[in-house]
Amino acid sequence: MLYRDVVPSLVLIVGELGRLLIDRTFYDNLGVTAGEVLLAIAIGGGAGIGVGIILGRNKFLQRAYEPLLHYLGPTPKIIFFPIMIMWFGVGPGSKVAMGALSSFFPVAISIAAAMREIDTVLIRVGLSFRLNNAQMIRKIYLPAMRAPVINGIRIGLGVAIIGTLLAETKLANQGLGYAVIQTYATFNMPRMYALLTVVFLLAVGVNTVLGRYTELRATRAFR
Repeated sequence: MLYRDVVPSLVLIVGELGRLLIDRTFYDNLGVTAGEVLLAIAIGGGAGIGVGIILGRNKFLQRAYEPLLHYLGPTPKIIFFPIMIMWFGVGPGSKVAMGALSSFFPVAISIAAAMREIDTVLIRVGLSFRLNNAQMIRKIYLPAMRAPVINGIRIGLGVAIIGTLLAETKLANQGLGYAVIQTYATFNMPRMYALLTVVFLLAVGVNTVLGRYTELRATRAFR
């Protein structure tokens, strides 16, 4: 039987959830974490798309470096957090760096794989029009990889949230991760579960929106 103070009743959690949603401090922490996650996915996702395109276009670089992505991708990124602190300090920069590092690998791997699946006819068309590299990326590669890009971003966003929250639990004075670890330290279990519920629902909501967008774009593409 679970200890009721460790796993509080649903009534207590729902009540605390209601109080949480009218607490200004919660929205301050939510804003901090949301900003860090968005910046992390922008940096990590953008870098992942760029690296994925480079590896997908160049077979030599693909053979040399893509295995490293697959080896390093599953590595727990939290082990790099002390390095991030030394490089970016104890402020938001280290949390953004953790989120960016976490999101980089799934995006890069997804894009590198998608580049190999692009119809060669499309590439020949672009080359026949003498498109430069930037034009090829904008007019050929990215439109042809719309679904893999969005799926990569979906996965990257999920791990960016995890990486950012983990970093906030280790060394921070603001953010949802900090709020969760503070409630744990004070043994305020109902509030901790309420915070975790909100984080879970927000992550599911964002992932659902991106998934619906992918399905909508795919449906329009086949009409």
